[in-house]
Amino acid sequence: MLRAYKMEIKPTKEQKLKIHQTIGVSRFIYNFYIAHNKEAYKKENRFVSGIEFSKWLNNKYIPNNEDKTWIKEVSSKATKQAIMNGEKAFKKFFKGESDFPKFKKKKNQEVKAYFPKNNKTDWTIERHRIKVPTLGVIRLKEFGYIPVNSIVKSGTISQKANRYYVSILVEESIHINNKAYSEGIGLDLGLKDFAICSNELIKKNINKTNTVRKTEKKLKREQRKLSRKYESLKIRNKNVKGEATRQNIQKQIVKVQKLHQRLTNIRTDYINKTVSELIEQKPSFITIENLNIKGMMKNKNLAKSIAQQKFYEFTAKLISKANQNNIEVRIVDRFYPSSKLCSSCGEIKKDLKLKDRVYKCSCGLSIDRDLNASINLKNAKKYKIA
Repeated sequence: MLRAYKMEIKPTKEQKLKIHQTIGVSRFIYNFYIAHNKEAYKKENRFVSGIEFSKWLNNKYIPNNEDKTWIKEVSSKATKQAIMNGEKAFKKFFKGESDFPKFKKKKNQEVKAYFPKNNKTDWTIERHRIKVPTLGVIRLKEFGYIPVNSIVKSGTISQKANRYYVSILVEESIHINNKAYSEGIGLDLGLKDFAICSNELIKKNINKTNTVRKTEKKLKREQRKLSRKYESLKIRNKNVKGEATRQNIQKQIVKVQKLHQRLTNIRTDYINKTVSELIEQKPSFITIENLNIKGMMKNKNLAKSIAQQKFYEFTAKLISKANQNNIEVRIVDRFYPSSKLCSSCGEIKKDLKLKDRVYKCSCGLSIDRDLNASINLKNAKKYKIA
């Protein structure tokens, strides 16, 4: 079975230069492919495939433009992968699965450097280091949890907030938990609490902790500083001091990126631990609701809070981990009245409002609203298997 790993690495100065060069060329080729397709559609009303663009780039464009020979200084497979990524983005757009492909910006650090496996010794893993094609041996900052001598299928290197990461796809056998199955559980996701289980397990909202709030407050201050530096640059753009201001802006951008990365790491770590805690219970099934996250995000008062919860990431990881452990994940339709339905008598309370945190039924049941919803999800008869 294929499994993905992502680790932080510690490259040398020479390796960093090569990584930056490969990422820069990959970003240029990706953007160039999108721009070329836009132009081809305007002039000839046609779409240029990745293979066709690759042939034109190598046989006509680069030989006829001496100032573009730096494209050849990186691995040809890395540039080809950037083209394939662009073609994949266009195909998703044609199928209606995503918006029109956007240009990659340098400051967003969205592009990864692809390093192909050229021979058997490439992408070999040891406890504390990994051998990357064209870069050589790179030390790992995190080590000990990837099986040594694993068969690596492919790998990429990315940069975020002055830190470097390697992502690899490894072929390995997954250890399945042989613990006996317990009773199935219903899982209700929310904003007041992150997840409420029918067995009364409650996972608090990590975004309400002091750690996250202090980091967000610090992020606001650093973003204000960055905004002021940009305003200062507009004033000094004709002076000698302008260059120093640009350097200070770059330092400030890194500070903001680090805080964004810290918040992401806190939330992702919390999601991973929540998923592991649910899977370790070895329930016979887990029932969740098919949330309309896109529609929920249209509420301007709750959009930020919903985005911070990362419901989509949590659901994807839960389904993946459950499948590895042979646990059935049931998905209930979004119109199922899990909150309005009484878990005791089955009566539907149509006038239930969002501010009503305690569900009170005419049958005498008084229960927490979210716990009632999770019990109803557990007892749902109509569902789809993820």
